[in-house]
Amino acid sequence: MRNFPEACARLLLGQAKGTPLIALDLGCAVGRSAFELARRCSEVVGIDYSRSFIQSANQLKKSGRLTFPLCDEGKSTTPSCAKVDPRIKRNKVHFQVGDALHLPQGLGTFDLVLAANLIDRLPNPTFFASKVIPGLVKPNGLLLFTSPYTWSKEYTPQSKWWRDSFATLQKLLQPHFRLRHRQNLPFLLREHRRKFQYTFADATLWQRL
Repeated sequence: MRNFPEACARLLLGQAKGTPLIALDLGCAVGRSAFELARRCSEVVGIDYSRSFIQSANQLKKSGRLTFPLCDEGKSTTPSCAKVDPRIKRNKVHFQVGDALHLPQGLGTFDLVLAANLIDRLPNPTFFASKVIPGLVKPNGLLLFTSPYTWSKEYTPQSKWWRDSFATLQKLLQPHFRLRHRQNLPFLLREHRRKFQYTFADATLWQRL
């Protein structure tokens, strides 16, 4: 199974035309998708709410590698290392801490925007899809949403959960976007060497009108 952040970047880049492209990765985690987008983009901005994720992403940008303990079971771990493909120009990627619902002024607009598994981790997904996202994508630009729609009170008040998630997303985006492509995109989360979570995200690709 293909690495999920890499698959997201490939799906988005596969539908993009022309270069140079400027991309935004919202909810970028430690930056894998952002680095993959930099293979074709002239500039990539990665934003995440987690300071520790951004610290790790910046470490990967600086040195191209990051060591970490991989959980085997209980307290037992194996030393591991994440590496950025040396063919990627890491200086094209810029990471910053930020809130997807309150992005910094002057962020600008982008040819490509990725929001991978972010919607169901926001306190107000409707505001994000209807008010924030349209102002980030250039005319004819592309937007890729992925989500398994795993609504949780930990992140989103129950009153803000979407009843039919894809239908709601489509209704919110249709005034500004047209749907270009939709597919299931699987991902695997490792808890330890004997326990994994296998999930299918709904991947929807949209073009700004």
